[in-house]
Formats: sequence, C-alpha cells, structure tokens
Amino acid sequence: MVSALSLRESDSPHSARVWTDEVLLSASGVVVGFSERGGGVSQAPFDSLNLGSHVGDDPVAVDQNRRRMLDALGLDAFREQLTMAEQVHGERIALVRAADAGSGAFAGGGRPAFAGTDVLITREAGVPLALCFADCVPIILVAPGPAVAVVHAGWRGALSSLPGKAALELARVARCEPSTVTVYIGPHIGACHYQVSPEVMSQFVYAFGTLARAASGGLNLDAVVSASLDRAGVAPCNIARLGTCTAETTDRFFSYRAEGGRTGRHSALACILPRP
Repeated sequence: MVSALSLRESDSPHSARVWTDEVLLSASGVVVGFSERGGGVSQAPFDSLNLGSHVGDDPVAVDQNRRRMLDALGLDAFREQLTMAEQVHGERIALVRAADAGSGAFAGGGRPAFAGTDVLITREAGVPLALCFADCVPIILVAPGPAVAVVHAGWRGALSSLPGKAALELARVARCEPSTVTVYIGPHIGACHYQVSPEVMSQFVYAFGTLARAASGGLNLDAVVSASLDRAGVAPCNIARLGTCTAETTDRFFSYRAEGGRTGRHSALACILPRP
C-alpha cells in the first residue's frame, strides 16, 4: 500500500512548497514531488513559482523557480539534468536515456525539451523528470527497479486512457507487473468546476461509463484516470491522491480556467537518486 503525500516546506517565505513521499524516498531512493505556486520570483499573473517556459513569463525567473523547486526536493545537484517536454495533449510516451538528460532544463536556452510529448519515462539515476500543469491531471508512476514516469493528462489524454497506457509502458520498461506500480495523482481541476460540452461528455460516458459524469454534471477526471489505471492492472491500494481542486485553491495552485487562461504552471517531478 502506498504511503500518503506530505508537505515539505520551510519557514522562509522564499522557499518552494512541495508535496512528496518521504517513505518512498527512504525505501527506494526515489524522489517524487508536486509543487505549489508560492515561494518563487515570478510576477503576476505568473506569481510566483511558475515553472512553465511557454506562458509568457521571464525566462530568467522561470529558471530561478526551477532551481528553487529542485532545492526544495534536495535535487539541486541535478539542476542541469532536469528533463522536460513540450506538452501537446497527445499520446506520445518518451523513454529518457542518459544522453537525453537536460533536455528542456533551462527556459532561457540550452537543449530543447522533448517535442510533442506528454509522458516521460526513465530508469536513469540523477535525471529529474518534470511536466507542467494548471488544471490537467499530474500523475507520477514509480515501478520497482526502480523506474519512474510523469504523465500529463488533460481531458484528451484521459479520454485516450493515457494514464493506463503509461503504466503499461513503465511496467514493460521496468520488467514488472502493472500491479506493482505505485501511482501519485496530484492537484487538478475538480468535477464541480469542470463543465464540458455534451459531445465531450458523451465520449467519456461511452468509454468509461457513468462514473465519468459527477453528480454536479461536470467531468470527473479523477474517476476516469482511476478507471484507466485499473484497466491497466494497477492496484487501487497503490494509488495516492493529493485530492485538491486547482480551481478552488488558486492561492496554492495555478488554474487555467479559474484565472482566465493567463497564469503560471506548477509541476510534477520524479527522480531516481544515484546509489551511494
């Protein structure tokens, strides 16, 4: 059974706040983290720990924010190996090898991020993987070995069952059973704030049944993601949730919908620590 996420924070107002699993770190040497929006240097409307390089923020500020996030997770030594992707709401899954480390690490230049990719997987130690979010569902997968993946699932990714596909691919890479994969679901927009068109909702109901439609009438991304993982063979007891709606907590997380489409991005990150 997966342990719960806990908040790691400092008394300093200039420190990033991140949700992580300390038990996982001790047991397997894997760092996972979901960042909040406070403790950064970006100005409004990207205030303050914006980690996205594609929203119009100052690249210098974004790079400083990324360093603060890594510092908060004890990963400052791997700043140049940070690996990110150009997310497109697609289905491409990329395997990150040692030679790929550092792709997209710096907003102000350097090697480009993985193009057109919404899932990053690696077995390499010392290579932090990170994707950016502001309502879509951030998912971190950890397999024995270890191997890790970070998944970006908006409604298109959820509808295509990208979380389950990522779990199956990670299990293949790690040579393990999907039932042994541990999953962390980060902050995302809740069904009470996520109205979609009747056409989109009908596609979800057809693919996943009535669980996709919440009592409020909104799209229940959490239920859909959970069903996708279940179909892939992930054990329900191996899933931990932060359980926070981004649209209701814009003081802590970025929300594209609640903030009128102009805002920053928080992040989901996973990293395998090198063995001593």
